[in-house]
Amino acid sequence: MSNIALILIAALTFSILATPIARRAALRSGFIAVPRARDSHATPIPLLGGAAIYAAFVAALLLFGDLAHIRELVGILLGATIVSLFGLADDQWGMPALIKLGGQMLAATVLLLGGTQVQLFPWPMVNWAITLLWLVIITNAINFLDNMDGLSGGVATIAAAFFLLLAAMNQPRQVLVGAMAAALIGACVGFLRYNFNPASIFMGDTGSLFIGFILAALAIKLRFMENTPIVTWMVPVCVLGLPLFDTALVIVSRLRRGVNPFTTAGKDHVSHRLHALGMTKREAVLTCYLLAGASGLIGVYVTQARPSEAYLVLAGLLTVAIGGIVWFERVCPAGQVRQQ
Repeated sequence: MSNIALILIAALTFSILATPIARRAALRSGFIAVPRARDSHATPIPLLGGAAIYAAFVAALLLFGDLAHIRELVGILLGATIVSLFGLADDQWGMPALIKLGGQMLAATVLLLGGTQVQLFPWPMVNWAITLLWLVIITNAINFLDNMDGLSGGVATIAAAFFLLLAAMNQPRQVLVGAMAAALIGACVGFLRYNFNPASIFMGDTGSLFIGFILAALAIKLRFMENTPIVTWMVPVCVLGLPLFDTALVIVSRLRRGVNPFTTAGKDHVSHRLHALGMTKREAVLTCYLLAGASGLIGVYVTQARPSEAYLVLAGLLTVAIGGIVWFERVCPAGQVRQQ
């Protein structure tokens, strides 16, 4: 545990020091987020915060991490680097959705070659397909969630904290998960020092795609020795419940309005709708933090649940999620409060 604490503190320190440097570099090189109609900020904000998160995460792991699992670590870091570079290009020049998806598939393939994959079924091809699908979904879910100051970084910190807790609860084969979760917590918290409302720097796709990929990999690497896979597959779904709900809400809403959910942007995310319903932006973000924390606690409960209990919980969560989507679409369609 002392090594985990050292990694967290190192990542936090590196992130606090690197983020102002990244901000100055963004201003000099033109990595600036100019306000658009769909954005929540009113003035140009430097990007490249994601580069600081990336640097802090990698430096802390390489300097203080246990390299016993070097093959898997290299596969995860190479994959995360690929999606981060695609995000960097998108931040500067823009990139078609299909090319970004191709980059994510390439990154996921690299991770698979490194030995990290879902192990739910006895058929390798099925496990590979689920691995690719999960990586793409979570990577983009965190990217979707990056729509308000402090939101994506804070929710990622909460999810990583639950992964760290779950790794500690399920020792001894969780060294890599614990180290990576600690590094992500430190890197994100250091960045939030500058990104919480009002933000002075954004992480951009460089950071959100990187964070999403790392969280997806952490979820795959988690192992639960005291319960069966027919139950424990639900745990990462619960821990990442808020990003998954936000993505489902956006996709359903945009399909209902006849627009492409992946190439069309708008103020139709959970945070936007909470703000439209009367919350300040800070209150909307903090409410999302609470929802992410509640979802993570449910995930911790599921690790100890019997199959019947776990599937009852899953049914309840799906009911709440469907009800939430219906309610948001009724009172606040497309992120605008319905006029009476």
